Amino acid sequence: MIDVGERFETATVHIGHSPLKQVTSKSTPIYQTSVFAFDGLEEVEKYYAGEGEYLYTRNGNPNQVELADAIARLEQAEAGVSAASGMGAIMAGLLSILSPGDHVLASHEIYGGTYALLHKELSRFGIELECIVLDQGTRLSDHVRPATKLFFLETITNPLLTVVDLPQWIRQAKELGLTVMVDNTFATPYLVQPIAFGADLVVHSGTKYIGGHSDVTCGVLVGNRALVKRAAEIVVNYGASLSPFEAWLTARGLKTLAVRMERQCDNAKEVARFLQSHPAVSRVYYPSDEATSFFTRQKQGAMVSFTLKEESKIYDFYRALDWIQFAPSLAGVETSVSHPVTTSHRAFTEEQRLATGITMGLVRMSVGIEAVDDIVSELSRALRN
Repeated sequence: MIDVGERFETATVHIGHSPLKQVTSKSTPIYQTSVFAFDGLEEVEKYYAGEGEYLYTRNGNPNQVELADAIARLEQAEAGVSAASGMGAIMAGLLSILSPGDHVLASHEIYGGTYALLHKELSRFGIELECIVLDQGTRLSDHVRPATKLFFLETITNPLLTVVDLPQWIRQAKELGLTVMVDNTFATPYLVQPIAFGADLVVHSGTKYIGGHSDVTCGVLVGNRALVKRAAEIVVNYGASLSPFEAWLTARGLKTLAVRMERQCDNAKEVARFLQSHPAVSRVYYPSDEATSFFTRQKQGAMVSFTLKEESKIYDFYRALDWIQFAPSLAGVETSVSHPVTTSHRAFTEEQRLATGITMGLVRMSVGIEAVDDIVSELSRALRN
């Protein structure tokens, strides 16, 4: 034991400061510390020479590294970095690629927060966004300019759940010399690994399926080692580092990703089938078997969106729900619903929302792990109102 003196005041301050180097823990400890101690100046110099691991938690922490490395491994990526939110990870990824004057091509169906970052914030630095419809009549070459640097898309879009031919679009982009960044939040590496098709960066809102329990805010970016290294510098310099406890919780949630996704995907398929035949529903958005043929597993994800036939009843529908909660997020083990017009896609203009099919009557549903018959029963009751 380290001798810290006999006085009570000194002894209480230094309780627990002896490193427990001989303790082997079955689960990863939480390194809830803002800073790491050094034995001397020589150790500090070793850190800055690249021979040491940790200095200050904003610069790096074992819990952050554990999570980033785990997602990188699952996504078949060279490296990874965690961030304080999915938007923090997206920001770091974008800024690792883009400079003032650059041009970005993105799917017209992207998360509202991503659109706001690119359109409202990065435009102030001279970065231009162009959103295009990714259908059979579109060729990336028709939109590429000398300043085009990045192609951004989602594996399963938010909120209309469109699945484009990811391998084909990535191939087009790479042939044109573009860097490709894919948001894989809705699919997760359980269903598909975009890097296997040539994506340079893959981003996740770890708040969603990676964490899986609606109790963390987290982001993870994985991919090309050089780009991730630059993104990690951006995370540090912009103050977007993930806290140790959030990293630990997310890594703990990750352990059950496969079993959660298995159940949630199966439940979602049954919910989509029920909604497709319901008289109060005009349209159901749910990926088809054909669209997801390139997925590692033949499942279509755990999200279902649908439009009410009578748009004026949208308020009644949300009020009628009992244990299915309204929540402007998704992917917890509990089923929840959201309203894209007033939450996730507020940044879109009315014209943009209507052009993409995001109407007032659209409901986005995150299907949980409950008994599927109970989910269907609750929806049936709410739709009768």
